[in-house]
Amino acid sequence: MRFLWKYVKPYRWAVVAGMGLKLCGTVTELLIPYVMEHLIDNVVPRRDMTQVLLWGVAMLVLACVVRFLNVNANRLAVKTARKSIFAIRRDLFHAALNLSGDQMDEIGLPSVISRMTSDTYNVQSFIQSIQTIGIRAPIMLLGGIGITLTMDLGLASILCIMAPIMIVLVVLVSRRGIPLYEQVQKGMDDIVRVMRENITGIRVVKALSKEPYEMRRFSEANETTTKRDIRASITMAMPGPIVTLFLNLGLTLVVYIGARRVNSGVTQPGVILAFLTYFNMILMGVMGLNRVFMMLSKANASSQRIAQVAGQPDNLAVLLESQAQKAPKDGYIVFDHVSFSYGETSHAASAEAFAGQERQKCLTDIDFVIPKGGSLGIIGATGAGKTTIINLLMRFYDTDEGHVYVDGKDVRTWDRDELHRRFGVVFQNDAIFATSIRENVVFGRKVDDTMLKEALSDAMAAEFVGHYADGVEHEATIHGANFSGGQKQRLLISRALAAKPDILVLDDSSSALDYRTDAELRRAIREHHSDATTIVIAQRVSSIMSLDQIIVLDEGKVIGKGTHEELLASCPVYAEIHRTQMGEVA
Repeated sequence: MRFLWKYVKPYRWAVVAGMGLKLCGTVTELLIPYVMEHLIDNVVPRRDMTQVLLWGVAMLVLACVVRFLNVNANRLAVKTARKSIFAIRRDLFHAALNLSGDQMDEIGLPSVISRMTSDTYNVQSFIQSIQTIGIRAPIMLLGGIGITLTMDLGLASILCIMAPIMIVLVVLVSRRGIPLYEQVQKGMDDIVRVMRENITGIRVVKALSKEPYEMRRFSEANETTTKRDIRASITMAMPGPIVTLFLNLGLTLVVYIGARRVNSGVTQPGVILAFLTYFNMILMGVMGLNRVFMMLSKANASSQRIAQVAGQPDNLAVLLESQAQKAPKDGYIVFDHVSFSYGETSHAASAEAFAGQERQKCLTDIDFVIPKGGSLGIIGATGAGKTTIINLLMRFYDTDEGHVYVDGKDVRTWDRDELHRRFGVVFQNDAIFATSIRENVVFGRKVDDTMLKEALSDAMAAEFVGHYADGVEHEATIHGANFSGGQKQRLLISRALAAKPDILVLDDSSSALDYRTDAELRRAIREHHSDATTIVIAQRVSSIMSLDQIIVLDEGKVIGKGTHEELLASCPVYAEIHRTQMGEVA
């Protein structure tokens, strides 16, 4: 809970004020039955209506004071909880954005989403309830017992015997709830994962008529999580009926023994009525404690999951230049005998996650140089490691062996923001956001209208954007569903070109374009972005054949390197790809 305290601490005085109000309100509420007992046993027998009315008004005033104090205490609790959870969500989102590739692989995107939603909700509920129920419940319990001891020691002894038994029962059961709720939250991760996969791939699901199959997948995840939730809830709910049983038993004893004491003249009738009211308050106190412990179990499990993400160490820390070697070769981008495997990492948690798994290298001894303003094409079969090269270049991961250099500096010595500002990138299956075309292309960068217009023109997107009545202000739907595949790719390329990047990376970014549009796009890039160092990953030979240098990948290894003409002569795999594709075109 130390993790939560640092977020609540800035509002500690509001917490203290709210708890003070709740304390005063609860104490005042405890006085009402006491006043009622005095009214029945001492005022009513005098038959003085003025005194009866005065004491009745006193009870009404106390009730109004209780309501006023409780309402304001609850408002402060809600305000504190919302401000605290706002800060937690902000920091959690920031931490998620800065997770390395290894850390995101370890935690998983669905789990991050679940922590941002259901886990933060559990924490917010706890922060709010601990300031209200957490104060009211124990004061009700202890205060009720304390006051009854002053009224009738014999009857109060019944409570003194039962209360410790009930409290111990609630505490013991609540301790079992924490691991159970951890399992529930992990189940929520699975539900979010299945939902995300289906929402993202809804067209494929519908096209292949796989709705029943996906419903079964979701039902399995939902059923598993529901069973875990039921088990946790039943465990945490066990004290409720038992506590009620004990209190009702005590209530029966109070009525029975109290009636005998009233008949014998030892106890007044008002005391019995007050005892019944205090018994109800004590019941509310015990049930409130049970609820607090239930929320504590959920919040403890959720806060640990949130802290796991928010507290992830920076395993891609920036190195001092003195700690890194200088580039062994001249060139703007240099890969110096690089090897890499997913899961090979110095990050302890990730290493544990991949323990026992066979680690197959994704890249082996990758070695190439791109001069300033030069261009490189990368081609190879699916899974050959093409995108992994970009991941290492932009330092989403660190290499296992060898080094990557940009502008003469090891990428590990670059400030990540400064490094990434040099890039204009289109990844595979890149994102179109539910906002205007302008915002999708500009993307919060210093891109004026002229640069925007040029980027759309160079990416061959100006024509279809101009057909919209509202032009660049036209709104995209989620995932750009109101655009065709080719239109989305052209908008993504516009985004990459808009800020005039030093390094332009196009990862299979023209697969949905026809050959004419693809050729015009390549011509526009050569003419208007010749200063950019360009890397093009493609499945089409036609998209890379005019570049300065091409490498052919196969199972993470370079099996061919050179110009288009050189590879036709020296690399049978490249020559076969060229022959097949050009033959299809013909």
